[in-house]
Amino acid sequence: MLGNVAPSPAEKFGHLRELGVRCCHLWLGKSVLGNGLEQKIADITLRDGYEITTVFCGFDGERYDDIPTVRSTIGLVPEEPRAARVAEMKQVADVAKRLGAPAIALHIGYIPPDRKSDAYKNVVKAAQEVADHVDKIGLKLTLETGQETAAHLKDFIGDVGRSNLGVNFDPANMLLYGNDKPIAALEVLAPYLFNVHAKDGDWPTEQGKLGAERPIGKGQVNFPEFIRKLKKVGYRGPLIIEREISGDQQLADMRSAITFLKKEIQS
Repeated sequence: MLGNVAPSPAEKFGHLRELGVRCCHLWLGKSVLGNGLEQKIADITLRDGYEITTVFCGFDGERYDDIPTVRSTIGLVPEEPRAARVAEMKQVADVAKRLGAPAIALHIGYIPPDRKSDAYKNVVKAAQEVADHVDKIGLKLTLETGQETAAHLKDFIGDVGRSNLGVNFDPANMLLYGNDKPIAALEVLAPYLFNVHAKDGDWPTEQGKLGAERPIGKGQVNFPEFIRKLKKVGYRGPLIIEREISGDQQLADMRSAITFLKKEIQS
């Protein structure tokens, strides 16, 4: 997971070469589009043969400081910026299409719990609008797990009712938000899997706070069992390593994760 490549595309994509991998996710939003960024990404990926398997869409004003802040700022749930964010997702989807990515993703936010409420139905409508645009240009729309239980996300996907809507499964997020157990959640969401983040973490220890992200194999996901479950449900796509720190330690942890994951996949 390269994150925001805008400050230095060559350096960010260079990490793939350092790590010996060929595919990635990256983050795009209207705040970084322009100044030739799209062309720079296209030039690098075409020249070096890198594959962008998903473009993650993020929005100005989103913050992950704690659970209440996530509830009020993330995704398409907040009402005031919703229309602008739907438009931004369409813009990012068009860029993703030109870059050859098959999907865009987002954290849709804390989906309202009452499926009969107007608040819930309005989020469904927003997701349908994005999914319909994405479908017209031949892409998939994926929802990253974490801010709701697997069962509630499955119901939401059913209510949106779009065949190109799937899941970007992040097992650590199920723990970090204190909502579900990742291996059981994977079983529930298996029919909708499109991409998988390889990330580890721990359940929250304080009310209203997120849990702690950990290097892969050091948290509570139980990656050996998680890999076995992925094989069982038939997932054959990439494992996109995400480590939410920066600098040399991030790359060191990613190298360790590659070694760890290869061993578990082959076992």
